Amino acid sequence: MLAITTTDVYAVGIPIILGLICLEALFSTFRKRGFYKLGDTAGTAGLLAGNVFVSLMTQGLVLVLYFSLYQFRVFTVNDLMPVWAVWLLTLVMIDFVFYWYHRSAHRVRFLWAIHMNHHSSVEMNFSVALRQAWFGPISKVPFYVIMPLVGFDPSITLVVGLISRLWGVLGHTQWIDKLGWMDSVFNTPSTHRVHHGTNPEYIDSNYGNLFIVWDRLFGTYAKEDAQVIFGLVNNVETNNPVKITFHTWSAIFSDVKGARSFAEVGGYIFGPPDWSPQDVKNS
Repeated sequence: MLAITTTDVYAVGIPIILGLICLEALFSTFRKRGFYKLGDTAGTAGLLAGNVFVSLMTQGLVLVLYFSLYQFRVFTVNDLMPVWAVWLLTLVMIDFVFYWYHRSAHRVRFLWAIHMNHHSSVEMNFSVALRQAWFGPISKVPFYVIMPLVGFDPSITLVVGLISRLWGVLGHTQWIDKLGWMDSVFNTPSTHRVHHGTNPEYIDSNYGNLFIVWDRLFGTYAKEDAQVIFGLVNNVETNNPVKITFHTWSAIFSDVKGARSFAEVGGYIFGPPDWSPQDVKNS
């Protein structure tokens, strides 16, 4: 088995991420591009702190769950192929599961209440990749439980998943232009800028983390043509991490409180973020 641990990944990844942020900020300053705003970066730091705290509090329990489910696996992937192939297949599987988690997080309102934190910035720079939701580590668990049940070793999944997340940082920048054929295969800065766009033609597109082929297969791919307008369709107008975290939850509570039927309650919680009672009448 490849002797790579999460500590190894952090030891390499964190200096690279911090270095990229510093270089991008310097480039932005000298070229007067305005990629970074102090308040926005401070809001990102607050969201990241909460995300890390929840991760530390829950990671042990999540790993126990995954290893417990692994006992009931259909296959043992480690026994079916060479080590290098196990790691590669794990990377692909993680990305496939992430696509469906990410797509659900944009189309199911209570999941969007968590994920919208990441989209709450009107900027686009490497630090925005660190703008992670406080409850994000919990919301992903129901999707990733499929991996140990199929037969993917949780210890490998943990390390490969971290490597995959570090790749996701690279997409959050305006510094890198289009990359030709790579934009059709991988989630590049160009394709991920589209994902963060509020332009009507960009809404609900490009959900992949490493590969963009899932979007091309399942009809959610959009190419970067028009200049991207970053943020939310209705921006929260604050960098306070507490207000950002509970912004959509508050709206859901208010809508549910005023609901006139169980169908409306279900729509407000499980429907798309833009769901309205009119959708019940038209169904």
